[in-house]
Amino acid sequence: MKKNPAYIIGQLKANRATFKSLISDIPPKAVTWKPSKSKWCALEVLCHLHDEEKDDFRMRVMNTLEDPAKPHPPVNPLAWVKEHKYMKQDFYEVAGMFLKERTRSVRLLNELKRPQWDNAYVHPKFGEMTAFFFLSNWLAHDYLHIKQLTRLKYDYLRATSGQPLVYAGKWT
Repeated sequence: MKKNPAYIIGQLKANRATFKSLISDIPPKAVTWKPSKSKWCALEVLCHLHDEEKDDFRMRVMNTLEDPAKPHPPVNPLAWVKEHKYMKQDFYEVAGMFLKERTRSVRLLNELKRPQWDNAYVHPKFGEMTAFFFLSNWLAHDYLHIKQLTRLKYDYLRATSGQPLVYAGKWT
């Protein structure tokens, strides 16, 4: 199968509008609402997306393209929730920062001149990881969190509407 980084970059760009739509109409009470203690709220998801955008995926793609032998800094998204004080952040401010970072990411990706998508970083535990691998996983990460935010909105509606949602269809 032929690699198609332009498609993936285009989808990352399109997902900016998807994320903007998903996060722009969340009522203030829903920003920190959780369906259970073990689940993330919209604020935590958004803070995570912002951190991943600038400190994980973009950095790994660019580092692997520029110098695949250069060690990647460790990331710990679960620890970032407390370390970066996600629950003390302003949802709307983080939304703006994330959308700005996504615009920057897409611009940087589109400005690349003859990127070597087969450049591979050798992870000490996981082995060879190409720039295209990181790019592909970046888009997959988007889809997972689009699903998560949609699920949060569905669960919030179910919890606050007082109506059974059976007529809508079954959530799977």
